Amino acid sequence: MKLDSWPARLLIASGFGLYRLWARTLRLQVEDPHDVVGLVRQQPVIFAIWHNRLLMLPRVFDPSFPTRQSYGLISASRDGDLIAQFIERSGYGTIRGSSSRKGVIALRQLVETLAADGNVLITPDGPRGPVYQVSQGIVFLAQKSGAPIVPIHMEYSSCWRLKSWDRFAVPRPFATLRAILGAPIHIAPLEEPEQFEAEQRRLQNAMMSLVEEP
Repeated sequence: MKLDSWPARLLIASGFGLYRLWARTLRLQVEDPHDVVGLVRQQPVIFAIWHNRLLMLPRVFDPSFPTRQSYGLISASRDGDLIAQFIERSGYGTIRGSSSRKGVIALRQLVETLAADGNVLITPDGPRGPVYQVSQGIVFLAQKSGAPIVPIHMEYSSCWRLKSWDRFAVPRPFATLRAILGAPIHIAPLEEPEQFEAEQRRLQNAMMSLVEEP
């Protein structure tokens, strides 16, 4: 079924309506010990979240970051087409590309988006993994743009785990959603490969420090 056909549009609209109702049943708790909400009022940031906690981000972003437009980096694959439609229906922008497809174009668009005062969101282990492994792209983006990286993680009081490569987490209706915002990470200009790898490890450790249920 083509995504621009009327049956597909009807299915997507119905699915999105159910998603919004489902998201509203979740009890939201935001933990922000480093005042990330205040930081985002002042400047754009690069949000980093593990791929398996991606599903309910609009439930967190709508009340927490209403004053600055955010853009998600979405795979240029056919699966990414469907995800992009859901994100855009939620009121957020999308940038299409990944390390394997349209990576250079996507990087340029991400830098331009940050320069134009928009936030960007990246899953550094997506779209194919390995799970909980930070790829180089997000570190390179932070270095080139000068924007800080903000780790964000979500824990659910009750959820299903899919049999996917990352054991994708799907919260049960009426669960508590804890959104944990980590300390902003600034990436200095890097000259040596060893420095770049060290910054990758620093970001990975910071993101994993927020994870309670891998």
